[in-house]
Amino acid sequence: MKARLAGLWRSMPLRLALLLVLLFATVSLLSLAGSYAVTQRSFEQAIRADLAQDMAGFRAAPSAGALARLVEAESRATDPNRLILSYIGPDGRIYGNGAIARDDEGYHIVSLGAARTQYTGVYLTLTDTLYGGLLTIARSRAEITALREVFVNILLVSLMPTVLIALSGGLILARRSKRHVEVIRGTLDRLTTGDLAARVTPGPRWSDDLSRIGEAVNQMARAQETSVAALRQVSLDIAHDLKTPIQRVSVHLDDLARAQEERSDPSEPLARARAELDGIAAIFQALLQLAQVESGDARAHFAPVDLVALCRTISELFEPAAAEQGKTLVCDLPQNPVTVSGDRTLIGQMLANLIENALRHTGDAARVTVSLQQTEEAVQLSVADDGPGIPVEDRKRVLQRLYRLDRSRGTAGHGLGLALVDGVAKLHGAALNLYDNNPGLRVVVRFHV
Repeated sequence: MKARLAGLWRSMPLRLALLLVLLFATVSLLSLAGSYAVTQRSFEQAIRADLAQDMAGFRAAPSAGALARLVEAESRATDPNRLILSYIGPDGRIYGNGAIARDDEGYHIVSLGAARTQYTGVYLTLTDTLYGGLLTIARSRAEITALREVFVNILLVSLMPTVLIALSGGLILARRSKRHVEVIRGTLDRLTTGDLAARVTPGPRWSDDLSRIGEAVNQMARAQETSVAALRQVSLDIAHDLKTPIQRVSVHLDDLARAQEERSDPSEPLARARAELDGIAAIFQALLQLAQVESGDARAHFAPVDLVALCRTISELFEPAAAEQGKTLVCDLPQNPVTVSGDRTLIGQMLANLIENALRHTGDAARVTVSLQQTEEAVQLSVADDGPGIPVEDRKRVLQRLYRLDRSRGTAGHGLGLALVDGVAKLHGAALNLYDNNPGLRVVVRFHV
């Protein structure tokens, strides 16, 4: 129970509610304090104005005697708790309903009655000398004192319920948010324990922020599940594709051992074993290169690359091989440079893989065309051939590691060429698509500019 309460107190919604309550309370207190100060000053100014008006009225008396009679008359009709009138005549006699006395504690107002009681209220006073005597008028500050109580009641009535309601709302929101966070945390716990099928299921009352976090967790889970499935598939493909070459290496080594025993020429079985080992090493080298491409580290070295010059260079490298096979390699390139941002070596490797695949998997007298087109939105690099092409249902699969069509298993290669092309395209933010060339295959890499 204590742990749950501690978790609620540490939750962000409750902390935000407390912060907002504190901010609201501070603003309310400052506003009320300002209002009280302004109202108090206004009341005091009104009392002082009344004192000045009263004093002006008494100054209108024609003589000391008339003033004394006026003070006596007014004091009898006045509540001393509200107004004190005191006139010390020239003869020293005190007229009115009170007199100002002084002792060690300060000034006090006492009654002129027989009891000589002391008034306990707080007064504002005005004193003036008239006709050889001293006139003092004191008005009570009871209204200002009552005003303080009014403002305290306003504070209690308006602020306290608001604080309680806000805290209650924050506690409710914190409990609801905690339940939603527990759903996400439970999904993450399942993912970390190996349940890659775990997903966050947002409820209808989830906030947009938590819904986006839940969707991000689901995207991460799907990506992780896809990666693990791809890793398993790659492991199976490696085991499947390397099983036969390794067995052949073993057979060639046995032939080499027998040749040594029989003292015959060992060069042929040794050459076959080396060829198989070179193929195995090529597979692992291609896998390593693909992993380096997918890591994205090459983005730090991106620079402008002229695709026109690069296409000419790569095509010139493959022209002798194409001519030796009786095939034609054609370049359809613009005259002006076409520049994209990227890694020149990787883009060159991508183009080389596309040309090599086209030459390898097409028939005799085939034609391979490398073309480049530029628009305002993109640069489109394509390699087309007039060979057998790739069936529509296999076009996504050929982009996977070590996937090879059945008709291609008799040819050289290891099924990583198009996978590397796809990796390089994704690294550069380009789109890779495979289309029918009627006949043949047309591979298009679209760079965004």
